Amino acid sequence: MAILTAVYVILGGYKATAMNDFIQGVIMLFGIVIVIAAVLNTQGGLTAAVEKMAALPSDGNPAQNGGFADWFGPDPWNLLGVVILTSLGTWGLPQMVGKFYSITDESAIKRGTVISTIFAFVVAGGCYFLGGFGRLFGMPPVLPNGKLAFDSIVPSMLVTLPDVIIALVVLLVLSASMSTLASLVLTSSSTMTLDLIYRDKKAAPGEVEEGTIDDVVAEKIERRKVVVMRVLIVFFIVISLMIALNPPTFIAQLMGISWGALAGAFLAPFMLGLYWRGVTTASVWACFIWGVGITVVNMLLGNPINPINCGAIAMVGGFPVVWLVSLLSPKMNRDTVGKIFECYK
Repeated sequence: MAILTAVYVILGGYKATAMNDFIQGVIMLFGIVIVIAAVLNTQGGLTAAVEKMAALPSDGNPAQNGGFADWFGPDPWNLLGVVILTSLGTWGLPQMVGKFYSITDESAIKRGTVISTIFAFVVAGGCYFLGGFGRLFGMPPVLPNGKLAFDSIVPSMLVTLPDVIIALVVLLVLSASMSTLASLVLTSSSTMTLDLIYRDKKAAPGEVEEGTIDDVVAEKIERRKVVVMRVLIVFFIVISLMIALNPPTFIAQLMGISWGALAGAFLAPFMLGLYWRGVTTASVWACFIWGVGITVVNMLLGNPINPINCGAIAMVGGFPVVWLVSLLSPKMNRDTVGKIFECYK
């Protein structure tokens, strides 16, 4: 997966990544529906599966049967943390926001709104729906450290399915993983190159007179940027591969840590900055320190707060942080802010 992603991102760049995301999205859209139907069929259908869930004891207490068949389950607060992390978090992830660069015109925004809403409802809703029946396939095995191997739940659900369906699931996993990896490394490499390594603003080839010395220098700089980006893409893919081969915890907790830090840092200033002219530079830095800080401190202390819930707290807590700091810190230049918001007219 890492090698394939490296090939099409390095050779094809942003356009190849966007096209692959579209193809992978179509696979996920139809694949999740087929997998849900196949899993429920192994349990005798939806009604029979719900009845089996209702018969399971909540927290090992037979007197509390029915909790797993309830809409919000026996642990609604932890469920809320998962919903906030996986649903609200995507709004503040840089690699998700970067996908909007492929929009070509106003009509594409309208089409994208409809398509992405349907996609989110089917894929995200389907994953929640499917995951709710995981307990019907037995408890996950125990790891050497005594903790439950939660990452084994879905494989235990799928092992009873026909080979064709299992192959489809492998395609789903590869599609989702490669899409995320490609977006992450592309965003990371371009950020490192443009915002850190080549921070000084240089004239692009089209901004100076063609054939002049400045034009030649600008072209060399642009070519050098592309080379640096490609090297960094390989670098970030290698780091991702090393983490994947030796994961420090199970997937959901890894997601809580990464999404909590990223979305906790960027979600609030991004969302408030779209609609409120009062967001300040200091508030963005404050939210960055808040989101990354609470996630890293929790991780260093051994995760006293569940990483999933910690990520949700980082995201939601960023909004009051940005609001309060914006009220107390120097405002941005009014003319500059006015130019930024001219696109809404």
